[in-house]
Amino acid sequence: MLELIKYIILGIIQGITEIFPVSSSGHLIIFSNLFKTFDPSSANVFLMLTNFGSAIALFYFFRNDAKQLIVSFFSFLFNNEKRNDPVIKNDFNYSLKLIITVIPIGILGLLLESHLPQTMLSVGISLLITATLLLLMFLLRNHQFKKEITWKNAFVIGLFQASAIVPGISRSGITTVGGLSQKIEIKTALKFSFLSYLLISIPVSIKGLIDAINYPETINLLGYILAFIFSFIATFVSTKLLYKYMKVKNLIYFSIYCFLIGSFAIIYYFVI
Repeated sequence: MLELIKYIILGIIQGITEIFPVSSSGHLIIFSNLFKTFDPSSANVFLMLTNFGSAIALFYFFRNDAKQLIVSFFSFLFNNEKRNDPVIKNDFNYSLKLIITVIPIGILGLLLESHLPQTMLSVGISLLITATLLLLMFLLRNHQFKKEITWKNAFVIGLFQASAIVPGISRSGITTVGGLSQKIEIKTALKFSFLSYLLISIPVSIKGLIDAINYPETINLLGYILAFIFSFIATFVSTKLLYKYMKVKNLIYFSIYCFLIGSFAIIYYFVI
C-alpha cells in the first residue's frame, strides 16, 4: 500500500510540475531518488506515461482550441473553397508555427535522450538555471507585450524549448521565457507552450506505451496506472489555476522555489 501511495504522490507531482514552470522531469528524478520507487532503467517509461496523463488533461482543457486548429488545418489542406477564409488561414498558420516550435526539441530528443545525465547534481544545476531565467524575466516584467506570435517568434521559442530535454530545465518555464523574451504576453506564451506540448507528447507517449508493453517486468502496473490517473487530475487543476492567475510578476515565486529545490538536490548529491 505504501508503495502505491508513493506512485500516487509522484503522479500528483508530475501533474503540478508539468504545468508550473519548475520542471516535472527534475522533480520526478528528485522524488524517485528520495522514495526509491523504481530503478533508473524504468524511470523514462514512468516519465513518458505520466506525461501522457498530463497531455490528455491539457487536450481536454484546450479541447475547443485544439479542435478548431485541427479542423482548420485539414480544411486548408483539402478544401480549396475554405483556403481564403481568414480564420482558417490564421489557424493553419498558427498550427505551422506550433510545428516549427517542436522541431528543435524533437531532433535533440532523438539524438541526445539516452545520453542525458539524470543525477541529483545535474538536476540541481539545471533547476538553478531555470531559477535564473525566471528571475531575469521577472526583472524585465515592465516591458510592453504583444499577443501575436510571428514565424520568427515561433522559431526562437522552439530553440528555447529544445533545452528542456535536460532534466531540471522546465519546459513550460523555458518556453514561457522564450515567449517573454520576444515580448509576447504571458498568457499567449503559456497557451502556445501548452499546445506545442501536445504535439511533443504524442510520439513521446507512444514510445512510453511501447516500452511498457515490451518490458512489463520492470514496472509496477497498478502503480503506473495510479500515477497516470493522478497526473491527469493534477494537471487539469493546475492548468485552471495557472491560466487564471498567472502574471509575469508571479515568476519571482517560481524562481525562488526552483533555487531552493535545486540547492536541495545539489546538497543531497554531495551529502547523502
